[in-house]
Amino acid sequence: MAAVATQGKWIKLEEKGAGPGARSSHAITIVGHKVYSFGGEFTPRVPVDNKLYVFDLNSQEWSVADAAGDVPPPRVGVTMATVGETVYVFGGRDAEHKELNELYSFDTATNKWTLLSCGNDGPPHRSYHSMTSDERRIYVFGGCGNDGRLSDLWGYDVVDKKWIKYPVPGENCKPRGGPGLTVVLGKIWVVYGFSGDELDDVHYFDTIEEKWMQVETNGEKPTARSVFSTVGIGKYIFIYGGEIDPSDLGHLGAGKFSGDVYALDTDTLVWKRWMDSGDHPGQRGWCAFASGRRDGQEGLLVYGGNTPSNDRLGDIFFFTPLVEI
Repeated sequence: MAAVATQGKWIKLEEKGAGPGARSSHAITIVGHKVYSFGGEFTPRVPVDNKLYVFDLNSQEWSVADAAGDVPPPRVGVTMATVGETVYVFGGRDAEHKELNELYSFDTATNKWTLLSCGNDGPPHRSYHSMTSDERRIYVFGGCGNDGRLSDLWGYDVVDKKWIKYPVPGENCKPRGGPGLTVVLGKIWVVYGFSGDELDDVHYFDTIEEKWMQVETNGEKPTARSVFSTVGIGKYIFIYGGEIDPSDLGHLGAGKFSGDVYALDTDTLVWKRWMDSGDHPGQRGWCAFASGRRDGQEGLLVYGGNTPSNDRLGDIFFFTPLVEI
């Protein structure tokens, strides 16, 4: 049986040029060797701006996209995902604390924003939800809606240009904000989140059978948490950081955060703590994160976030898991 090495390495990336700076509750996604960043806050609940920042992973230099079209207004608690060379942005919360539900696309070849859906077309308004994608669809799950937390799953087919509402999970999958969401081997996985308390349950939606399943995981299981970084690599779900104990001040304060990396083997449902070396980013949550490649290796990019001292961060790290299959 092949051995699995549970080590990984963090690298802190140099940043040149005028970037977004420190912020949390923002989002990033990666197209090729370029990272796109949008939204976020420096002061709690106050959106910083609506510029689309671009970070070149090769030159490690920031720039601002010369964007045209339907430019989204500033927002926090927003999500981004990529299909092909197109970036998708959904939801968030504006400066008046209003939940949003517009879906925008940004064509990285033409630098043009397009408003694809809003109002009654598509998922209800929300922020602090989660979004992921595969080769054809983006997926939106959960978050904080107008009437409380949500547990619905939606997909947007970028070819058919329409939303798909999937079956609602059972009562065991509580409505939640800040969950992990990723596609691994054709299944959409929901990991942990916050539902008034931090959660430690794992569910998946099988897109072929169109049904939900809750799974029991074991091994070196991470403690309950939310607003952590999540990526799927091969058969593994990697998570880093997150809030493990919320602040009494809610979103205005900082709770307790984790700085650990864990991976769930979706075949065996066994968690392992991933030993990590290098320039460690420390304890944080509310980060922007994305899966990407650096030096030919797939990994996790983490940018910014919040700390136990309630300070916003503006640094960038790349984690490469050293997995021997």
